[in-house]
Amino acid sequence: MGKDTVTIKNNATGQELEIPLMRGTHGPATIDIGNLYSKLGIFTFDNGFKSTASCRSKITFIDGEEGVLLYRGYPIEQLAEKSNFLEVCYLLYYGELPTQDEYENFSRLITRHSMINEGMRSFYDGFWHNAHPMAIMVGVVGALSAFYHDSLEINNPRHQEISAYRLIAKLPTIAAASYKYSIGQPMVYPRNKMSYAENFLHMMFSVPAEDYVVNPLHAKALDLLFILHADHEQNASTSTVRLAGSSEANPFAAVSAGVGALWGPAHGGANEAVIKMLNEIGEVSAIPKFIERAKDKNDTFRLMGFGHRVYKSYDPRAKIIRKTAHDILATTSGNDKMLDIAMKLEEIALKDEYFIQRKLYPNVDFYSGIIYKAIKVPTNMYTVLFAIARTIGWITQWKEMISDPERVIGRPRQLYIGAEKRDYAPIASRK
Repeated sequence: MGKDTVTIKNNATGQELEIPLMRGTHGPATIDIGNLYSKLGIFTFDNGFKSTASCRSKITFIDGEEGVLLYRGYPIEQLAEKSNFLEVCYLLYYGELPTQDEYENFSRLITRHSMINEGMRSFYDGFWHNAHPMAIMVGVVGALSAFYHDSLEINNPRHQEISAYRLIAKLPTIAAASYKYSIGQPMVYPRNKMSYAENFLHMMFSVPAEDYVVNPLHAKALDLLFILHADHEQNASTSTVRLAGSSEANPFAAVSAGVGALWGPAHGGANEAVIKMLNEIGEVSAIPKFIERAKDKNDTFRLMGFGHRVYKSYDPRAKIIRKTAHDILATTSGNDKMLDIAMKLEEIALKDEYFIQRKLYPNVDFYSGIIYKAIKVPTNMYTVLFAIARTIGWITQWKEMISDPERVIGRPRQLYIGAEKRDYAPIASRK
């Protein structure tokens, strides 16, 4: 880090303060405003934290202008092409790619811990019979601390590791069981001979009455999506996990808070919104009309799955997943009107100058939504699959936060704009 400073002046008092200018490995310089209130008596205001760094991190880097995403310094394109989800989990958690022995041991431990405590099956019975799977996820993930409370010393590295393994291993089982419960089918146990993605698809779609063979193309696509969604810097749900964890809440409680934040349609529900949009369009012939509506500032209709708050060029994850989406769609072409609409919409939008000039390219949510639709994942499970993938990011970010020697409980400030101080009046005298 450099030793540059910037000077801030409080014009009301004439006081000045030199503030350190911090520089990271990549990205813009950051000013350290930790002493701003104590020295000048003022706060900063940054609605939505668009210009505020909440932490130091070594995990993930995004350059939205250039369309760059790095996990521990490795380009997402290389990991997507050459790695698999469990290897990426190891990389994110430990900071380095594993050796062959390290990978095999890690994979074996994750696989062998994919079952959940049998007592948790009756826990599901407390939910309404057709509860949303994300509602069940929030409750069950939080309840893990009641079933696995033997390793919850948050400052103990071994306990951190055990909790991380349990979360990575058990989230697919919890997720699949949440879906099965919501449709009244029996829970399917995990199988140790299957890969991570294969195991989830088997638990979700198989039934005891007949054999189920996992489509290898679907498993490959799901593993790739898990890699692309594994972490994404300080987004809403990750920031929630860090904030909850800063109170020294156990990792299961912190991750449960992250699941709740992810549930919002502006975050993890974006790919579900893509499917709702395609339903609204209804027909391929109606696409031009909806394209014009999207251009109209006075129309509330928006093309979901296009553009990104962080990426000002093409979402690098969308470039990666686009080919997989087309490979899967090639096997279902002509069989699903909604998927035909999606492909035609992509074709038109990529050629339209309005979208090109504004860099409104299809993002990862657009392609993940249509992939999930193509492999028959119900819409209410889209965000659940996102949660499975993002668990490794959440628990890694939690560990980094807990291990920070400068850690303090998160406590944002506010700009108060309410009533001035006033006196209480007896109810009889109020008008």
